[in-house]
Amino acid sequence: MTADERFTKTFRELQQERADGVSSEIVTGPVEDWASDFSHVEPEWAADPYPIQDDLRERCPIAHTDRFGGGWLPTRYKDVAAIAYDTERFSSRAIIVSNVRPPRETAPVGGVPPISSDPPFHRDARRLLLPAFTKSAVGRLEPGTRDYCHALVDAFEGRDVVDAAQDYAQHIPVRVIADMLGLPEEDGPRFRGFVENALEAINLPPDDRLANMETLFDYLLAQIRDHVDRPRDDLTTYLINAELYGRKLEPFHVAGTMALLLIAGIDTTWSAIGASLWHLAKTPSDRERLVAEPALLPTAMEEFLRAYAPVTMARLVKEDMRWNGVDMKADDWILLSFPAANRDPAQFDRAGEVVIDREVNRHAAFGLGIHRCLGSHLARMELRVALEVWLERVPEFTLADPAAVTWSAGQVRGPRTLPVRIA
Repeated sequence: MTADERFTKTFRELQQERADGVSSEIVTGPVEDWASDFSHVEPEWAADPYPIQDDLRERCPIAHTDRFGGGWLPTRYKDVAAIAYDTERFSSRAIIVSNVRPPRETAPVGGVPPISSDPPFHRDARRLLLPAFTKSAVGRLEPGTRDYCHALVDAFEGRDVVDAAQDYAQHIPVRVIADMLGLPEEDGPRFRGFVENALEAINLPPDDRLANMETLFDYLLAQIRDHVDRPRDDLTTYLINAELYGRKLEPFHVAGTMALLLIAGIDTTWSAIGASLWHLAKTPSDRERLVAEPALLPTAMEEFLRAYAPVTMARLVKEDMRWNGVDMKADDWILLSFPAANRDPAQFDRAGEVVIDREVNRHAAFGLGIHRCLGSHLARMELRVALEVWLERVPEFTLADPAAVTWSAGQVRGPRTLPVRIA
């Protein structure tokens, strides 16, 4: 079987068939007043955003910035929820704040459907993926995930300090997503590079960001062509053969959905696992309780997701308007902070505390509205299994050096280095 003609072009050739993106300068540097000049890529935000969010919620619940070409940061749960559910006035065609705004012509599909898609296209694009992420489909992945977690811990033998992020957390979603998409496991380091380029390197010049995207999409298009020539039972082959409105999916749709699963499926779960282990390493009472009461883990896990929600999404304002007391302009960014919403005292009792036996916990860690994470069952399985195996095999661990813990900057926050003492 020869390669499908849909996938013979490179990313740059496909990009030239679409309208060029709209560029704007990103200005980074010290923030003097977060209410009027916020920047979620600054070191102090990456290190600890919660005091900043709490202060804004009290004195300026919808902060503004001229950086990134102009944007807004709501910090109250009710505002975040209202925007997440409002697809009439806010577009999802761009979900990562950067120096490039995709043109309006890219809607309703966007670059990484369905998360970048607006109604009505979104519903049908999302529906294509649902079978792969049901509880039963995810359940079939659990034994392999558990075995892999054990293998990672086996590699700790003879060491008294390990990096819980780099030696454990980051590897788990890489393996799971690679298996689902039928990508080579040995390409794991490349996947982590794709993640960092897409989510953290947002201040690069537009040409450099385009070059990074070209590297990612040309890799995916090469994998797609290989799947066309050698079909197998995986999600990539499924997407190649899938039909929408009586036609096979366009190349940008197939590659964009794969990019979404690769980037979001890795970094969000890697970050959630790492943040949970960071909390347990610095909170011996919670660690000891979970070791003694393993049945409490699913409840505790939801609290870790609430308190350390890794994901902040973006929206674009569709038209000039006054919204909740602020004047928003067309194509202003909205930084939709689910982490800030999850710590709103108007929504949660003891919102700033981590309460591992919290019974009522309707958090927004997986988002709200039509774009609520379709991979939530998968993420929960990976997080639960990762913590179960770790606590079973490494019941005693502490931070080896709290000052050595580093966190990712940008819209997905989680530990990037997490040295823990295990013996």
